Amino acid sequence: MRAQATALACSLPQDQGRALRRWSLAEIIAQLIALQAVVSLAPSTLWRWLAREQLKPWRYHSWQHILDPQAFLDRARPVLAVYAHAQQLLQEGIWAVCVDEKTSIQARQAAHPPRAVTSGHPQHVAPRYYRHGALQLFAGLSVADGHKYAQTAERRRFVDFQAFLSGVIIPEALRRGVHTLILILDNGPTHAPKQLQAWLAAQVQTHAWPLTIEVLWLPTNASWLDQIEIWFSVLTRKLLRPADFASVAALGQAIMEFVKCDNQSAKPIQWTYTVEKLERKLGAYL
Repeated sequence: MRAQATALACSLPQDQGRALRRWSLAEIIAQLIALQAVVSLAPSTLWRWLAREQLKPWRYHSWQHILDPQAFLDRARPVLAVYAHAQQLLQEGIWAVCVDEKTSIQARQAAHPPRAVTSGHPQHVAPRYYRHGALQLFAGLSVADGHKYAQTAERRRFVDFQAFLSGVIIPEALRRGVHTLILILDNGPTHAPKQLQAWLAAQVQTHAWPLTIEVLWLPTNASWLDQIEIWFSVLTRKLLRPADFASVAALGQAIMEFVKCDNQSAKPIQWTYTVEKLERKLGAYL
């Protein structure tokens, strides 16, 4: 009986003719009874069986298939190499920055002010809210030291991305006195992969900047390799949720204040995923 229950938990419900996406204890018991494997079974007994096998068929985890392992590795290898040596590169005058945007951040105002935590009760937040619009956040993360740079905009276009680079990131590179700026970017349309490098070269020539700008493109569908995504998660958890912003302007001001405060204790992300780990992961597919 236990072996049959384990085998059932390790199968997909649709393969057993059930219109389900995930098993629950009750559904597994019902299926065992339908198969005449048991007459009855207590949920607590089934729970103990599955716990001993470390099975939780009601949970699921999503993952992204790598369709072209060699192309993925070719793009990921230089990015991971920069992550591994970012501090040394900065000492040599090479500054690496992960740049991306967090889109459509809504300025929601709760219908009632939040209530602070009290003994035995969490913070209370009103489920109803008023919408006051949304803004786009362009941000950069310095890989070597963890400093963040941000700028908000009403829209998310290539011209807005250009404004962030020319108004925030490049001036910071010049202030730091580095001779090379490495931009780590994904392949989103805002970054205009077919136009960006030519535009950057033209800007350097026009303004006679003593700076070389290189672009490292992340593999397709590899946001987990983009360090700034980690900071976006921190921003969401610490500031944006639960949301209570009276206007888009208030939202933008709160984000910039958060960045300023966060930079006071900035430190680099402890990145542990190396080129060697990726090569081992993809070794069977190459």
